[in-house]
Amino acid sequence: MTQPRPRIPEATVARLAVYLRVLTGLADGGRTTVSSGELASAAGVNPAGLRKDLSHLGPCGVRGVGYEVATLRDRIARVLGVERSRACVLVGIGNLGAALADYAGFGGRGFRFVGLFDAAPARVGQRVGGQPVRPMEELAEVVAATAASIGVIATPAEVAQSVCDRLTAAGVRSILNFAPVALVAPGDVDVRQVDLSVELQVLAFLGQQRDAGAPALPAPAVEVPA
Repeated sequence: MTQPRPRIPEATVARLAVYLRVLTGLADGGRTTVSSGELASAAGVNPAGLRKDLSHLGPCGVRGVGYEVATLRDRIARVLGVERSRACVLVGIGNLGAALADYAGFGGRGFRFVGLFDAAPARVGQRVGGQPVRPMEELAEVVAATAASIGVIATPAEVAQSVCDRLTAAGVRSILNFAPVALVAPGDVDVRQVDLSVELQVLAFLGQQRDAGAPALPAPAVEVPA
């Protein structure tokens, strides 16, 4: 009996997504092979770490040749589940939500928005990214009709939990949350948190640490009168 492949660590999955992005760019540029060193450098990892990540996929490369770009791209896409288009719904069409809805790059990565939703009457009916903004009352109907499996929340923090509840009740089992609040979801629902303010604070801390470790600038020269 064939044993199931061990679960891939979440950190590795995140890096596989980066490798997929790099490989897609190489394929679009006409490259057919890439060395582990080139791929690692483009992805911002070391070659040993790259090879360890790819070992979760089974044999991939050829010694002395590297990796076939299209083959490795397709294998990673299958592992990540993005070899086919994934239907997504987006709730909250403010500045951030509108920017996400209007971004054309998601389509090329295997994701398409099939419904945009907002509770504000002034936004309902507007077209963003070629789609109309719908009222929240239509959320469950659209999720059922399109088999949307991913929900993106770009609402204010105070309503994010209620939106999460409506998404999960409608059948959505994966949620990407941009609202600055931790969500409580059923155990069979995956939630990823993207808090831009936290990321900026981390960068501020790293910059502070880097500046603290930098050599002090020389004191300006003082001209002594004769």
